Amino acid sequence: MLASTIIATDLQSPWLSAPSVAAFDTLSIDSRSLQNGVNTLFFALPGKQHDGHAYIPELIEKGVCHFVVSKLPENVAQHVHFILVENVLVALQKLAAAHRSRFSIPVIGITGSNGKTIVKEWLYHLLSPEYSITKSPKSYNSQVGVPLSVLALNNQTTLGLFEAGISTTHEMEVLQQIIQPTIGVLTHIGSAHNEGFDSLAQKITEKVKLFTHAKTLIYKQDLLHGMPLHQNLRGYSWSYSQPSADVIVQKKVQINATDLEFKTASNLYNFRIPFTDEASIENAINCAIVLVYLGYDNEQIAKRMATLFPVEMRLKVKAGLHNCTLIDDSYSADLDSLKIALDFLEHHKKHPHKTVILSDVFQSGLSEEALYNQVAELTKIHKINRVFGIGSAICRQASRLVNWQLYPTTEAFLAELDQMQIGNETILIKGARVFEFEQLVSALEEKTHETVLEINLNALAHNLNYYRSKLAPGTKLMVMVKAFGYGNGGTEIAKLLAHHKINYLGVAFTDEGIALKNAGIDVPIMVMNPESSSYATIIQHRLEPELYSIKGLRAFVKMAELHQLNRFPIHLKLDTGMHRLGFDADQLPEMIAILQATKSVHVKSILSHLATSDDLANKDFAQQQIAEFKTRSEQLQQALGYRAICHLANSSAISNYPDAQFDMVRLGIGLYGISNNPAEQPALEQVGTLKSVISQIRTIQAGESVGYGRRFVADKPLKIATIPVGYADGISRRWGNELGYVSIHGKPAPIVGSICMDMLMVNVTGIDCEEGDRVQLFGDSPTVVEMAQKLHTIPYEIITGISQRVKRIFYRE
Repeated sequence: MLASTIIATDLQSPWLSAPSVAAFDTLSIDSRSLQNGVNTLFFALPGKQHDGHAYIPELIEKGVCHFVVSKLPENVAQHVHFILVENVLVALQKLAAAHRSRFSIPVIGITGSNGKTIVKEWLYHLLSPEYSITKSPKSYNSQVGVPLSVLALNNQTTLGLFEAGISTTHEMEVLQQIIQPTIGVLTHIGSAHNEGFDSLAQKITEKVKLFTHAKTLIYKQDLLHGMPLHQNLRGYSWSYSQPSADVIVQKKVQINATDLEFKTASNLYNFRIPFTDEASIENAINCAIVLVYLGYDNEQIAKRMATLFPVEMRLKVKAGLHNCTLIDDSYSADLDSLKIALDFLEHHKKHPHKTVILSDVFQSGLSEEALYNQVAELTKIHKINRVFGIGSAICRQASRLVNWQLYPTTEAFLAELDQMQIGNETILIKGARVFEFEQLVSALEEKTHETVLEINLNALAHNLNYYRSKLAPGTKLMVMVKAFGYGNGGTEIAKLLAHHKINYLGVAFTDEGIALKNAGIDVPIMVMNPESSSYATIIQHRLEPELYSIKGLRAFVKMAELHQLNRFPIHLKLDTGMHRLGFDADQLPEMIAILQATKSVHVKSILSHLATSDDLANKDFAQQQIAEFKTRSEQLQQALGYRAICHLANSSAISNYPDAQFDMVRLGIGLYGISNNPAEQPALEQVGTLKSVISQIRTIQAGESVGYGRRFVADKPLKIATIPVGYADGISRRWGNELGYVSIHGKPAPIVGSICMDMLMVNVTGIDCEEGDRVQLFGDSPTVVEMAQKLHTIPYEIITGISQRVKRIFYRE
C-alpha cells in the first residue's frame, strides 16, 4: 500500500483537498477495471483517441474519489480529491522511481529484442526458493507497464525482477530511472522495432542505457559487436568461441535436451536443459550465468536448470466442453497476474456465469492470511459465481474462502470433475506451473480439429491504435466484423473492440448482428446488407440497418410505423460511383420526401463506398467520389434539418485520403494486419496464424507418387509428411503442386501433389521433424500477402475462407 502523504511528496504536488484515505491498495490507469474502488488512486493518462480525464465521472460513480490529473474537471463533488500535475504519465513514472529508491535490494533488469519475458519467468522460477521476488506481470515492459510493475515492490521483497522494452530512442533513460537495476541481463538483439532506430548500433546503444548505473551486465559477447560498455559497468560475458569471454560455453544437442558446459576462470559447471532450439538455449544460458554470478554451485544449478519449462506468455481463449469458454492462464499464479487475468475474464466472458479455478498464489510478499484475504476480495469484486481452489495453502485458508470448493491437489480436483456440473460458463484456469493445470485445460477443452487459427489480440489492439493515430481529432471509428470477423472470429474480436470503446461495429447480415447482441455486445451495430424479411428481427434486437434503395426504405419505414417506433436509427447509402449498392443522385428528392413524412426513423449516418481507395493510379476517380459524396450528403442533411454522421473512408482511404475521413471511418482489413500499401505493411502486426500438426511421416522412393492423380512423382528418395488440413478447411487447391509451402521449425516444406479435402502432403526432406510436430500454414511464413500474390487473389479471400470447423484460439501476450 502507498501512503497518500508520500505520494504527494514524491510527485512534488500537493493534494488540492485532504485525501479521504491514508493509503491506496490499487493504482489504476484503466477505467474499465472492476478493481477500481474507494482505495484506488486513478492516473488519468491521456491518449491519442481516449483521455483518462473523460472517465472521471464514471469512476466517481464506481466509488473512486482520488485522481492524478493534468486538468481539473468541472462541478465535482467535495468528497473527490485531486493531485494536479503537468504530465500524468511523467507523474506515474516519477512516483515509481521514487518508490524504487527506497529499496536497497538486488534488482535484475532485463532487456533485448527477444526472450525478455522468458528469461524473467525462468529466473523467477530458479531464484524463488531463496528470494521473495517482485516481478513484472506478463509482459509489462513499456513506459506505462514498467512503473506499474516497480510500484508493486513491498517491504517483504528481497529481489526485483523487471523487464524493459523500447521501440525508439530516448525511452530507456526513463525506464532506467524507474528500475535502477543492480544486475543487467541483455537477451538476443533481433529485428523487432527496427523501424524506431537508424541502425543496429543505435538500437544496442539505446538498450544498454538500462544498465547505466548497474554493477554487472550478463550478455553474449558478440551481441555488442565490439561496442564498449559504460565506464563503471562490469561485463560478465559468455561465448561459444571467444576466449576473452568470462564464461566459455560448450553445448551438445541431444534428441530432446541439450548438455551445457560452463568454464570460468576458476570453476567448471555441467548441466542439462530440456530444450534443443537455439533461442531457448541462449535464454537458458543467460539464466544459468545469473546463477553462477550469484554464487550457486554446480549441483544447485544442474538440479534447477533441469526443471525449466516452456513459458506460455499468452492468455488464451478456447472453446470448452458443454458450451463453456476457457481462459487458459495455466503457467503462473501471483497476485499481480491474477488481477490482470480477472480483468481479462471480465472483458472476454461469453456467459454471465463466471468460474475461476485457482492454485496456491506464490511470492506476494504478504502473509498467507493477508494474501488470501486479498484474493477472496478480488473474486468478490469481480462477481465470480464459483471458485475452485487447489493447493495446500488455499486449503489452510478455508475459513477465509467462503463458498469456495477446495482441493489439496490437481489430481483430487480431476477425480471429481465429472460430478461438478460444468457447463454454459466462462472459466478462468489460473495456476502455478507446479500444479500442472494444463491437465485441467486438456480435460475441459472441446476436442476438435488439430488445426487451429491463433488470433493475437495484442496485434489487433496494436493495429487498431495504429489507424486511430491517423485520424483527425474527434473522428469516430466503425470497425467491420462481418464475415465472422474476416474469418478470425466475430464475437471475440467484437468484445476486444468494445473494450477499446470504438463507436460502431459493422456486419454484413442480420444474423451476424444478432449473434453479437446475444454475446452481450452493447456497441451500436450497423447491418450493411439487411434483407426486407429481417426488418422485424432488426427492430427486435435493436440493430441498425443500412438502407440503399427506395423499395427498402419504404418497407422499413412501414415496418417502423407498424411497431410505433420513434426515431429508430437507420443508415443511408449513396452510390457515388461504386455501382454496387446505394441511392442514385436522381432518387434524392423521393428519398427526402419519404423521410420528411415520418418520425418513425432517424438518419443516424450517411455513407458511401470508395471504389479505388487502394489504387493511387485512380486518384482522380476517388477524388470525384469524395466530392460527389460531400455535395449529396450535405444536400440530404439540409433537407432533413439535422446533422448525421457522414462516412466514406475504408482502411486504405484512412491513409491514402485523409481528407475523406468526414465524421467517421470504417476500418476493415487493416485491423487484421493487412495493408494494400507495401510501405505501410511493416507498421502493422500479424494477427492470425494457422497451425496444424504432422500426422504421419513416410519415405518414398524415386518413381513413387503422392496424392490424387499422381501429380507429383519423386525423382529421388524423399521424406513426406501428411498434415490434417485441406480445402474443406479453406486451403485453396491451387496452393498445392509445389506452388505453396508450409513452415516446420522455421523451414519451408513445399506442398507436393494435390491438396485433398482434409489433408495435404509436404516434402520434409532435410527438415528435422517428427510426427506430432507443429506446422504453420500461414502467419509470418508464408504470409497471407505472399499467398495472395502467388494465387493471384487478395488477402481477404484467404483469411475469410478459413472454415469454421477450424478452432479459433484467441490469446493476449
